[in-house]
Amino acid sequence: MAEIKVDVRGETCPVPLVEVRKALRKASPGDVVEVVGTHPASKREIPMAVKALGLELLTDQGSDTDWTIRIRR
Repeated sequence: MAEIKVDVRGETCPVPLVEVRKALRKASPGDVVEVVGTHPASKREIPMAVKALGLELLTDQGSDTDWTIRIRR
């Protein structure tokens, strides 16, 4: 199992979601993608996308402007 880190601090929509989707495509089943960001809308959009893709949201922590989301592929 690998851990893939995606740092999208300072980026605004749609960049964070696009980068997360790229990382998830590269990830193997069981891998964890950790996303660190600062954009409030992306903090809401990424968990919705994870659910729509049928993946596991491990954690969604932090404030709207400084957050970390962990996803299991």
